Amino acid sequence: MATVTMTVNGKTVSQEVEGRTLLVQFLREGLGLTGTHVGCDTSQCGACVVHVDGKAVKSCTMLAAQADGCQVTTIEGIAKGDILHPVQAAFREHHGLQCGFCTPGMIMSAVDMIERHNAKLDEATIRHELEGNICRCTGYHNIVKAIKAAADEISGSLAAAAE
Repeated sequence: MATVTMTVNGKTVSQEVEGRTLLVQFLREGLGLTGTHVGCDTSQCGACVVHVDGKAVKSCTMLAAQADGCQVTTIEGIAKGDILHPVQAAFREHHGLQCGFCTPGMIMSAVDMIERHNAKLDEATIRHELEGNICRCTGYHNIVKAIKAAADEISGSLAAAAE
């Protein structure tokens, strides 16, 4: 057993884990953060996407020990209290979810995507970037629409703040 310490959603946590414990298991079973889903165990579906040190990572492919000392953000950590993150709000407004199973991973991937591409995010780029996220319920149309709307809102807010 090894002790891992990391900051998860702004709070420092420390627990003993077996060396083979995946980050997704640590988050779900160790911390009770069940918004991060396990969909395939093979890194194909993207339901387990979280941010590690600001980058989107499939948490089913990373050991908890590898995140020792890192900043981890899960779907539970992106809203500001009762105020949804712009991507969460856009998914709700544009019907970017169906059953909701893939939604946390989609949203976490979208947040990362928007941070990397900002105003240069077009439909083709969104669709390309989503290739690592599988939704079994939709045709992705409303997901893409939601991500584009959130990107436009965020880039508009950043431009207004810069003025």
